[in-house]
Amino acid sequence: MMSSPPSPSPTRWFKALRTRLGEPCLRTYPLECVDLLRRARIAFQAGRTLKEDFRLAQLEAVVRMIEEHECDFVDALGRDLHKPRFETVVFELIMVKNEALHAINNLKKWMEPQSVEKNLQSTCLDECLVVNEPLGVVFIMGTWCCPVQMCLVPLVGAIAANCALLSPSEHTVHTAELLHRLIPFYLDNECFHVILAGISDLPEIVELKFDHVCFSNREDGNKIAVAAARTLTPVTLILGGKNPCFVDQHCDLATTVQRIAWARFHNAGQSIMSPSYILCHTDVKARLVQALKCCLMQFYGSDPRESRSFGRMVNLEVFHRTREQLWRSGKVVIGGQVTEAEKYIPTVLAEVAESDPIMQQEVFGPVLPILSVNDVDEAIAFINKQEKPLCVYAYSTNNKVISRLMSETSSGSFCSNDCIFQSLMVALPFSGVACGMGSFHGRYSFDSFSHRKACLLRGTRFECITYLRYPPYEDRNLSLMTWACTLSQKSQGWCQIM
Repeated sequence: MMSSPPSPSPTRWFKALRTRLGEPCLRTYPLECVDLLRRARIAFQAGRTLKEDFRLAQLEAVVRMIEEHECDFVDALGRDLHKPRFETVVFELIMVKNEALHAINNLKKWMEPQSVEKNLQSTCLDECLVVNEPLGVVFIMGTWCCPVQMCLVPLVGAIAANCALLSPSEHTVHTAELLHRLIPFYLDNECFHVILAGISDLPEIVELKFDHVCFSNREDGNKIAVAAARTLTPVTLILGGKNPCFVDQHCDLATTVQRIAWARFHNAGQSIMSPSYILCHTDVKARLVQALKCCLMQFYGSDPRESRSFGRMVNLEVFHRTREQLWRSGKVVIGGQVTEAEKYIPTVLAEVAESDPIMQQEVFGPVLPILSVNDVDEAIAFINKQEKPLCVYAYSTNNKVISRLMSETSSGSFCSNDCIFQSLMVALPFSGVACGMGSFHGRYSFDSFSHRKACLLRGTRFECITYLRYPPYEDRNLSLMTWACTLSQKSQGWCQIM
């Protein structure tokens, strides 16, 4: 079996990159995907990915790629989203690196068969195991809001078990082209491939029949799910929604405002994990708005357009949709300046009604609506009337309030007195309830891309007893079997005559 070619030195790669940056990356059409899928499946069936050493080498290559090309990722995301270097490094690159290092440190344990408790059908000499068996070739579709993180975090889970085809978002073209060029220099060229495809091509590609599909985009999630269903392909779908954020009258207002403002306005509000709207206790609303004004001034200055810390929306289509929702909703209390040429629209809205357009759809932009509630009961009732969100956030110094929000609402995740950080923890699953299916991050990624195969290892030495199950069925044998099962229930599941 041939091993993958060694990665070139950084110096050699930079030289190659400079000579190729001006060349257009060609779009990958479905017919080409057929060939890439065939190559990956041949590599998987040959057992290329099964050994622990191979998987570790690929995971270590991901870490090297992130470390050696930090500047290239910063540049690509800067071009695509005007993303500040700080946000790119901390919330894209470090997150991927941590995910890969976590997998490297735990891969051996994850791959080990797991012993399980024996039930009534087992004897004391049987061995019951669950074996984590790689699914095969998985298809990972990235999203434009976090174009590196949402491509490479699932890829780490896939590398830990399978071959993969990766499709970065077409809306962040510079990041997609960079991944298209980098990954062949670092990962095995038969097992892992990057394709450049439009969103309209994805359902057709999904129908090529992969062993698993991972996707995180609400707008096209239904189409992907339907395409996967046609070939009975299992899916991990992490879709967005409206993430409520309750602000109690008993909270540390200064800290609350800073954390909410950062979460809503970082990456120009383009995150499926951001708080979508505030449910603010009536008693604290005026102070909250004033504190938000001061906070945003501190973060981005008097004119955020001049700030190096404020990003831009990904394209005019998203900008126009957000602007239309904004103009027909609530009352502008902060911002409201709209600059189409710069895709710039940071705004805080008050006096928002549940029926306003800004509350009807997911908003991928720096717009924060504020709704008033009289107490925690009203907030819980409001949240439970909506579709189950990806995240629920609650700010309060009252532990009973936090406990009620956590236990009396349903969501993919919950975080108290902060936002988004639960999605950065590799030990916590990243998943939805009504807004998707399946999960990833850390061990959960490995499990999503693995089949847990039930294995029972038995001997033949006790056939003189187990013959009781065979025809012709006799009442005496049935009585013995029933008696043995009754005893086994009392002795915690050991039935020794099966």
